[in-house]
Amino acid sequence: MHATRTAARTLRRHAHAAAQTVRRACTGPGRERDLAVQAGKAALAAWLAWAVAGWWLQAPMAFVAPWVAIVLVEETVYRSVAHGLQQLAAIATGTITATAVVLVLHETMLAMALVLPTVVLLGHWRRLGSQGVYAATGALFVLTGGPVGVDTAAARISEAVFGAVVGIAVNALIRPPLYLRDSRAALRDATEEAHDILRAVADGLAEDRWDPAEAGTWHERALRLQRLVDDSRTALGRSRESLRVNLRRRTRSPSAPDKEYDDAVVVLDYAAVHTAGVTRTVLEATAEDRSGARPHPHLSRRYAEFLRQTAHALHLYGHSRFGDRSDRELRQAVHELHRTLDTLRRHLVRARPDDPDEVAVYGTLLAQAHRLAGQLVTSSP
Repeated sequence: MHATRTAARTLRRHAHAAAQTVRRACTGPGRERDLAVQAGKAALAAWLAWAVAGWWLQAPMAFVAPWVAIVLVEETVYRSVAHGLQQLAAIATGTITATAVVLVLHETMLAMALVLPTVVLLGHWRRLGSQGVYAATGALFVLTGGPVGVDTAAARISEAVFGAVVGIAVNALIRPPLYLRDSRAALRDATEEAHDILRAVADGLAEDRWDPAEAGTWHERALRLQRLVDDSRTALGRSRESLRVNLRRRTRSPSAPDKEYDDAVVVLDYAAVHTAGVTRTVLEATAEDRSGARPHPHLSRRYAEFLRQTAHALHLYGHSRFGDRSDRELRQAVHELHRTLDTLRRHLVRARPDDPDEVAVYGTLLAQAHRLAGQLVTSSP
């Protein structure tokens, strides 16, 4: 009974998520709508390829055309072209190799034993990239698809070429994908998550909360932040790639992500690394088997204030790069952050805690703060 209720809740949760995805795709531009459009274009490419090759021309290997067409409606037009050339090279390699061996040996089973290891190795050739697997696929179509001959091999390759042309043409001519919005959104999400984590840690330190569970949650979020930064870097690369051989670039003249985006990824990389360092130090300080003292509440509150200022500076940095310009506020916030860091260092020298463990914890936190502030100072306008 319990398993049934759990399954029902899981099903409802997935159904709700699917409904939300459909709603977002219908209500406005975004990642969901882009995926829906690409899915429709892939289906259209396969339909067109089959309509011409299978229904109209009655080609002997017509199934190859829609198969190639649908997989070449890629995320970007440039990727469709590059992968199309690689895929055709792989299919031709596998088809020609298998056909030649079968015609020489006149024995399909023996040819399969010789051809498949060869084409699988050829599929790892660097120039074929991720499309190398189609060398083995092309060979299998020859070895398992009935009579083998030069005519059938030529038909398979020609159908693959036709399918590639259809897939690339549909992707390039019908709303060719652009992902400039994705990189901006990914960077903004990573910036806001870094801000939220630092504020949460600051609130905990200010209230002298050293709860292991809460510190563990902070650290897990900080580790996930690095994945958000990696997603931002991937989105930035995809945005730039989507502008290559893209007709929409000529009609709408969108600009490629500039150096500010690269600088933002570097800053967020530093923020992720040193936020993880801060949360790890706090997590270690909350360990139940820890024998030494934790930093004095007065020191913790001063450090919490620094974290709040850092979070505020990151928030302003995100608005400066990806929203309304707030360069002046950012410069002021970074200046205050640098002053707070100097005050922290002087206060630690004056305080001179007696417990070496307390000095070690606070010193580690201070080192992470210095590196993070230094990156924000050098990256501010």
